[in-house]
Amino acid sequence: MPSHNRTVILHEIRSRLASLASPETARILQGFFKTGPGQYGEGDRFLGVRVPAIRALSRNFPDVELDTVADLLRSHWHEERLLALLLLMRHFAEGAPHERQSAYQTYLANTAWINNWDLVDLSAPHVPGAYLADQARAPLYRLARSPAWWERRIAMVATLHFIRHDDFDDALRLAEHLLNDREDLLHKASGWMLREVGKRDQKRLETFLQQHSRAMPRTMLRYAIERLPETLRLAYLRK
Repeated sequence: MPSHNRTVILHEIRSRLASLASPETARILQGFFKTGPGQYGEGDRFLGVRVPAIRALSRNFPDVELDTVADLLRSHWHEERLLALLLLMRHFAEGAPHERQSAYQTYLANTAWINNWDLVDLSAPHVPGAYLADQARAPLYRLARSPAWWERRIAMVATLHFIRHDDFDDALRLAEHLLNDREDLLHKASGWMLREVGKRDQKRLETFLQQHSRAMPRTMLRYAIERLPETLRLAYLRK
């Protein structure tokens, strides 16, 4: 797409999004997503637009080119990045194989901007997870070794796509790899994926817990056992 057209479309998208902004909502979101000094979302900036409105707006731009989506993703505004991910997910879901590959590559090239838990959780199963469903999973293990905790969370949450297709091995391996991670947001993500495994195959979850429950961070364990029968939950918590 010619750069002039990209600029015009990007300006239109940003103007439409800004027209929905609410300073009061922005204040609430900045507190909810922990944007203060030393918090996990430190420095993140919000326009003040709720997710349903962003989803509705995304449907008004069905033909945005991938390069424009990438421009939007590299924004300092949280809602612009969220909108970009919704558009990127549509590129992936509706594209031909080469377009799916381009969307996946765009995603991996811009993980620095997928930098809050809602952005990761929205997109990781639907782009890297879906793309790697029939590919080698090595990229997820590279992300899991990243010093950037959002990349490690992308790796873990991407496995939700596999889990939904009764493919549990990578979720369990990555959860084991992340047992000693220092970040609570990774403990929550790993515990969440383990819980999803257990909803589909309780025996696989229990095998993992029998091997690792004593070493698991408490948050990871609590998330993992949330759907187990109460007697089992209490037994694991007492260990």
